[in-house]
Amino acid sequence: MSIRITGTGVYAPKDQISNEELVESLNTYVARYNQQYAAEIEQGTKKALLPSTVEFIEKASGIQSRYVVEKSGILDIDRMMPVLTERNNEELSLQAEMGVEAAKQAMKNANISADEIDVVIFASLSIQRAYPAIAIEIQNALGVKGYAFDMNVACASATFAIKQAVDALKSGSKAVLMVNVEVMSGQVDFSARDSHFIFGDVATATIIEQTHKSGFEVLNCYLETIYSNNIRNNFGYLNASEDAVRDDRVFRQDGRKVFKDVVPLVADRIAVQLQRNGLSVDQIKRFWMHQANINMNSLILKMIAGKTVDPERMPMVLAEYANTSSAGVIIAMHQSADQVDVGEYALLSSFGAGYAIGSVIVKKV
Repeated sequence: MSIRITGTGVYAPKDQISNEELVESLNTYVARYNQQYAAEIEQGTKKALLPSTVEFIEKASGIQSRYVVEKSGILDIDRMMPVLTERNNEELSLQAEMGVEAAKQAMKNANISADEIDVVIFASLSIQRAYPAIAIEIQNALGVKGYAFDMNVACASATFAIKQAVDALKSGSKAVLMVNVEVMSGQVDFSARDSHFIFGDVATATIIEQTHKSGFEVLNCYLETIYSNNIRNNFGYLNASEDAVRDDRVFRQDGRKVFKDVVPLVADRIAVQLQRNGLSVDQIKRFWMHQANINMNSLILKMIAGKTVDPERMPMVLAEYANTSSAGVIIAMHQSADQVDVGEYALLSSFGAGYAIGSVIVKKV
């Protein structure tokens, strides 16, 4: 028997927002803001906000649309965030509800029942509460016995969690359910031109087990973290005690610095990992990369291979889903796993705030 990924699942909310809708909303907000603060902008005490265009978004990222848990509040320029209802403690939380739907798909695809799973890992950037763990809530909703825990390594959470699953299975666990639920729309500044278009909401789930079943055998995991402030969100438990007033309680990044830092870093680590495992770039049938930016991913692969790589080998889901943080790499795998034949290799790579880098080599068996 070997450790294998045997099933994945994806659940997306029903609401979608196109680039056209986002641009119209932002530009209406920008025009009102610039008019309201015209005097201050003229005096230099405030900066004028910049409008956006569909062409800018698509050229910068490859994103055309995104799923969100609620769209009316996001497009309302007097609110610019989802309209959500606080749930009773006895109700299933929003993230658990989404995670259960994705988990049921993954379990069906892996042909596994709840009583065969003994570990649940909820690995996401946007965990909606401190405790009890969303993982334990999902575990209870599915009727899984064993243990469950939440973990957050930002956009790299899925690959980091696969490594934790592998370690659990090596220690005697039967099967692991990994769930990634990202409600990114709750932490985006939809008034900011450079980031209002980046994220979407989604849930994914993955079954990892020690088995003879067909699937993707996990051959090698590589994890690394390097501290950086270039992607940051200061929302936290101490904000109230600090009388916090800064405006960085939402997603903030210096995109140019991130691009410059992360691209060569990820390319180097993947190249070294492949070399250590006796594999060449040409042997990797599919690269399932973090779905942050199409330009970033294309350059990473070009640096690894020393040449432009056929885009078909790097499935992208940005056009439909946008950046879904930890879940993007699993969506890419879910949609194109059947393009890898038995005996062929693939690689999952995710990276993000931290910086955190995770890379997993798998083989179809």
